[in-house]
Amino acid sequence: MRNPKEVEETEYNEFYKKAFNEFLDPLAHAHFTTEGEVEFRSVLYIPGMAPLSNEEIMNPKTKNIRLYVKRVFISDDFDGELFPRYLSFVKGVVDSNDLPLNVSREILQESRIVRIMRKRLVRKTFDMIQDIADKDNKEDYKKFWESFGKFMKLGCIEDSGNQKRLAPLLRFYSSKNETDLISLDQYVENMPETQKAIYYIATDSLQSAKTAPFLEKLLQKDIEVLYLIEPIDEVAIQNLQTYKEKKFVDISKEDLELGDEDEDKEETKQEYTLLCDWIKQQLGDKVAKVQISKRLSSSPCVLVSGKFGWSANMERLMKAQTLGDTSSLEFMRGRRIFEINPDHPIVKDLSAACKNEPESTEAKRAVELLYETALISSGYTPESP
Repeated sequence: MRNPKEVEETEYNEFYKKAFNEFLDPLAHAHFTTEGEVEFRSVLYIPGMAPLSNEEIMNPKTKNIRLYVKRVFISDDFDGELFPRYLSFVKGVVDSNDLPLNVSREILQESRIVRIMRKRLVRKTFDMIQDIADKDNKEDYKKFWESFGKFMKLGCIEDSGNQKRLAPLLRFYSSKNETDLISLDQYVENMPETQKAIYYIATDSLQSAKTAPFLEKLLQKDIEVLYLIEPIDEVAIQNLQTYKEKKFVDISKEDLELGDEDEDKEETKQEYTLLCDWIKQQLGDKVAKVQISKRLSSSPCVLVSGKFGWSANMERLMKAQTLGDTSSLEFMRGRRIFEINPDHPIVKDLSAACKNEPESTEAKRAVELLYETALISSGYTPESP
């Protein structure tokens, strides 16, 4: 293998196209030699686009890495041993001096040499991706993210050891950036000093994220909220848990703390205790409890999920995977808490009705209607649509 200083950019691109039957230039390449306890040389490439066929996506057997031993070609079937599944899109050539010529999968799986090689190759790949992200030309990383963003999120779930390298590479839309993706670093930089957490909401689309009632108070207070709109996003963020010592907080779950609790709120709570109890009585087992909301400013009510169960988004995804059999979901379904906005005219009217006419049919019908509306606006699926 030639010295990297002697090889031109065009030669790297030509080699890549011929070796891997590609027609686009790679987004990045890395040519390096590792010496020390393990000696090997390698050229790695980040492809210019994602695989066209769905079968190749997330497939650990992609024949993307060609393994040589002392310049003798051994196999292109060992990707899974040299790279984790979420980096299966990386293409390249690895030439080792330490492995035996009669190397087999069993030897690779148990070999300490291969474990060290894998660690170095993964680190070099992260350096390559970080270089694309740090470029002045943001279009390159945009291309990379469109093609391989899902792989990075999968890495957050499958590889806890490399989460610190993966987290800065993630990109999301947010309430302040609805057209451009932002990094977690940008989010943290824009946070006011008083903000203690990274807020997010998981939905099925950008439109439903923008219109979710959970956002109202946060937007009023100028707090940025990340929009997680792909199915894998919520699980990836839950696996990260924190970023730069800031906790990730789902704004659609109970006990949302915005740091503005005051005495007026306590007085309001007491004033509306009767209404909360009355609504709970009407809704019965449909909700775990009814309480005054800290997150609403213009909507009359919202349905939030319990701290430890699934969010509405996760419930929707799990339902889609059970092929109609929802009985197995019941034990993981989060308890639902019905939150009301004491400043809304409808809620004020209901409060008066429950004191004066607690048996009013109209008031009871209004509660049912509010519940059904909250169910849909909060991202849940109505039982009988």
